[in-house]
Amino acid sequence: MLAKQEKEKIIGDFETHESDTGSPEVQIALLTKRINELTEHLKIHRKDHASRRGLLQMVGTRAALLKYIGRKDIRRYQDIISRLGLRK
Repeated sequence: MLAKQEKEKIIGDFETHESDTGSPEVQIALLTKRINELTEHLKIHRKDHASRRGLLQMVGTRAALLKYIGRKDIRRYQDIISRLGLRK
């Protein structure tokens, strides 16, 4: 679970305009943070299958949002993946 300050900082870093909380960029950034935290959790708790299922759902949601941005504006897509370090 993200702390309120962490969430506000991520939203502030990735917002496209003032008072933006729901743009795809913000959603992808928040999902990436949660995915990274859950990945660390699963390294310790290998048999936590419920959390693994949630992780896979989040990864799928993030992939769908990235695909959407890629279709709409390739520059926004390239910017978000470079800022988050998602692709090599």
